[in-house]
This record gives sequence, C-alpha cells and structure tokens, in this order.
Amino acid sequence: MVSGEGSDKTPLVSLIAGGTAGGVEATITYRKWFLKFECAHFQSRNACPNLETNWSNAAFEFAKTRVQLHDDSPTRNPFRVIKAVIDKEGARSLYKGCETLVAGTILKDGIRFISFDSIKNAFKDPETGTLSPLRNLLAGISAGVVASTFAVTPTERIKTALIDDARHDRRFKSPWHATTTLVKEHGVLRALYRGYVTTTLKQASSTAVRLGTYNILKDFERLRNIPQTTATTFANGAVAGTVVVFATQPFDTLKTRAQSVKGAGVMEAFKSIVDDYGVFKGLWRGSTMRLGRTVLAGGILFTTYEWVAALIQPMLEKKLMPAVGKVD
Repeated sequence: MVSGEGSDKTPLVSLIAGGTAGGVEATITYRKWFLKFECAHFQSRNACPNLETNWSNAAFEFAKTRVQLHDDSPTRNPFRVIKAVIDKEGARSLYKGCETLVAGTILKDGIRFISFDSIKNAFKDPETGTLSPLRNLLAGISAGVVASTFAVTPTERIKTALIDDARHDRRFKSPWHATTTLVKEHGVLRALYRGYVTTTLKQASSTAVRLGTYNILKDFERLRNIPQTTATTFANGAVAGTVVVFATQPFDTLKTRAQSVKGAGVMEAFKSIVDDYGVFKGLWRGSTMRLGRTVLAGGILFTTYEWVAALIQPMLEKKLMPAVGKVD
C-alpha cells in the first residue's frame, strides 16, 4: 500500500491483498466488535463477574457499539459484557452478524486499498516515491468515500441492525433475511443506506488518518533505510490504529446510533447522544473499547496486506510477462 522497496503494487495485487487482509483482520477481531454493541444495552450493572484474561482478544468492539447506542448501559467493562451475553444468549450470539462483517470487510478493504494505492501512485513524488502528508490525507479521504459508497454503508447497516435486533425482537434469522425484511419495510435506499452521511464521514476520516499515518511512518522509515520487518509493519499499523480512534471517534459514535434498527438522521443522532451523555463524553463514548480492537486490527491488517502483496506480486508478474512478450 505504501511506497516501498521494489515495484509498485498493481491494482490487482492491491485488491487481492487488501481483501485478504480485511478478511483475516475481521475474523480474528470480530468478537471485539460484537462487544462494543452489546454494552449499551445491559440491564444489570452488577450482573457480570470478571472474566479470565484469555478473553482479552474477544472483548472490546462489540461493547463499544452497545455503549454508543443507548442510555441503559450499566457497565463499560467489556469482559463483564461478554460474560453476561454468553449467560443470557449463549456463546453463538457473540458471532451474530459475523458473516456480514467479514464479507463487508473483505469488500471494504479490497476497495479501500486499491483506491488508495491508485491515487497514491498518481500523485507521489517521482524522485522519492513518497507523498506529502496533505496528499496522503487527500488520498485516504478519497478512498474512504469510495469504500463507504460501494461496500461499507450497506454492510454496516445490516450488521448493526442484526445485533440491535438480537436484543429484543429477534426478527432476523440471517443477514439475507435482515436485508430483505428491511428492504420490504423501507425500500432499498433507506434500508441499506441508512446512516450514509455518518458512515462516509467516518470512513473518509478514518481511512485518511489510518492509511495516511501508516504511509507517513513507512515513508519516514524508508528514507532513513529502516528495515521493513514484520515487527516494524505491525508497529506502524498499531500506531495508525491508535491515532485513528481518537481522531475519528465522534463519527463512529454518530454512525452507530444512526444505523440501529430504528435508525436516526445525523442531527437526530447527534442530539440524542448529547442529551444522553453530553458533548465530549457522548461523542467519544466507547473510544477505549474501540482502541482495544483497532490497535490489534491495525497491526494485523497492514502486516497481512504487505505479506500477501509480497507473495503474489512476483507470481502475477511472472504470469503477465510471457503474455506481454507474445504480444510484442
């Protein structure tokens, strides 16, 4: 994704590597996403005992979403949240909406990486092969808008609706059933693109900050001949994940509230959040839980991306070179 040693990544390499990285990251970190959603709807503050520490990789993201959705969350401890969910709904409930998340993440990251790489290659400095910080951010914003329009908004809408529905009504039997039901009730645009503005704001800002930060760090290291090892790549991704949480959390909170089953407009979501918690506390609600996921996710995403790209680029080049030679 970032200027590095060797040839630039082709669009096909960016698409395959990005989609693969997104699928790996989503599968590994899914239960953290599930928890961020659940925490906002617990009924008993003292209902959940502490969990063993080996649940740490399954704790934060789902709790973050539940914290953001409504006012009735009694605890922000993700370990207590996951224990109570298992006791009440069973362990399988932790993967409610997982198929939608994984499929959407594969599509989202494939589109996001190919968009970012294409824009970056068009505007990079021909001598150094790097981008200025401003161009990094602009490339990220553009990639985020594209990804939100073609992948993120519909899949995030269905995923959030599935988990929100599981709390009370339990009408939806599967992602497809949820999609068809919502389309029948609201029409295609309102069903699948509810929260488009807030999702696009989040995607544009988070993609700009995450990819921009990662790209800036890698360009900085490249110009100083710092080896790009697996550890370095993972660390760069983790730093980018940390920065993106605190820079974009308000958009994430608005998006979550807007994409609940009932849905809400941007101003309605903003007003309800401020009324419930106040401006700062409300808009940055769930940031600690989101941080638990994005630090790990950032490291996994970029490490997997660079590894897959390095693996398949030579293979694709070998396959394409004979074909080019025959044409000549």
